[in-house]
Amino acid sequence: MSKIIKVKARQVFDSRGNPTVEAEVYTNNLSASAICPSGASTGTYEAFEKRDKNNKKYLGKSVLKAVELVNSKISKKLKGQIVHNQERIDALLINLDGTRQKTNLGANAMLAVSMAVKKLSAKVKKLPLYKTFFLKNNFQLPYPLMNIINGGAHANNGLRIQEFMIRPDRAKSFSEAMRICFVVIKNLSNLIKNKGYSTSVGDEGGFAPMISSNNQALDLIVSAIKKSGFVNGKDVSICLDVAANELLKKNKYSIHSKNFVSVEKSIKEYQKIIKKYKIKSIEDPFAENDWLAWNKLMRSIKNVQIVGDDLYVTNLERLKKGFLNISSNSILIKLNQIGTVSETLDVIKFAQTIGYKTIISHRSGDSEDTFIADLAVGTNSNQIKTGSLARSERVAKYNQLIRIEEELGNKARMNKIN
Repeated sequence: MSKIIKVKARQVFDSRGNPTVEAEVYTNNLSASAICPSGASTGTYEAFEKRDKNNKKYLGKSVLKAVELVNSKISKKLKGQIVHNQERIDALLINLDGTRQKTNLGANAMLAVSMAVKKLSAKVKKLPLYKTFFLKNNFQLPYPLMNIINGGAHANNGLRIQEFMIRPDRAKSFSEAMRICFVVIKNLSNLIKNKGYSTSVGDEGGFAPMISSNNQALDLIVSAIKKSGFVNGKDVSICLDVAANELLKKNKYSIHSKNFVSVEKSIKEYQKIIKKYKIKSIEDPFAENDWLAWNKLMRSIKNVQIVGDDLYVTNLERLKKGFLNISSNSILIKLNQIGTVSETLDVIKFAQTIGYKTIISHRSGDSEDTFIADLAVGTNSNQIKTGSLARSERVAKYNQLIRIEEELGNKARMNKIN
């Protein structure tokens, strides 16, 4: 069996130009590396990201301490471990850290190592990464939740909703899904340009025009869908990430109002926008601890995907609480919210067991690492959220899914939305 002989980390840079951790794990004759992403819109209960806040050379953003911990404590602990024993290795990392939110080692150090171990195991077995998770055959491709307009914490404009996305619901293949998104995005670009707005993009590749009206952004998207020859709500659906935690930080606990409003009024606003624009998915419509509001929304809105991100932070305990509270019907999965591959897989398994849809997600500070594309296919997750058709760190994941579809050949199928 292949044993780990060394773990080495280095400081590299993510898509926002901030330092992050890359870890490389070695056996006698092979190695594999992985890069940890970083979020801008983050939940309180996420695993801890270790940064050198006192290092003024990097404005407090460096991860040199996390790198040092990988090269010393983690490397020493994992030396001699069988590379295929992911659960044991992750358990060793968790125990070595010894805290609830990974504050000693840092989830960024731990996750980079954990992902690299998984990649190396696949490499040793001479298997594609996606074949080393849950499924061994009957692989299905996820539908892209493609970001096309950025707002909130991801763009310097006045839009309160953080992400305006499209989902090509009628696509029969992943390649066709990409073509549909491509056409809509190109038509949206022309519409934005014709309105006199900039077509520059935000952190996740979606356009970031200097507008402040959510309805104006939605009207542009509806027009782009129609101009592309598709029917909104049937061929292509609009999906939103409200990121209510960010609204709460800015004292705007509503997608419209500048002031705090009642839960009932917020739900009426959601009902109105869903009906007008045929919205099919809403992520984080309320803040992370507003369990009552989530439950009321679930009881008030039918046939809409209600997604918990900051609510759950890929944490099994919080997911169980949300399930008992009837808080949502879907969960966003972000590896760095919890810190190891094994814990992430436990959350995905439980979510699918209770009937939740699992949506594999990138972070706003991402990299060329394509791990999540394989994760989506290998865990039978029916959607992936990894930005727009702009910025190579986003497109890298889509390109990997195109490769996987090609490799599967005539066995390739799209997953189910409903």
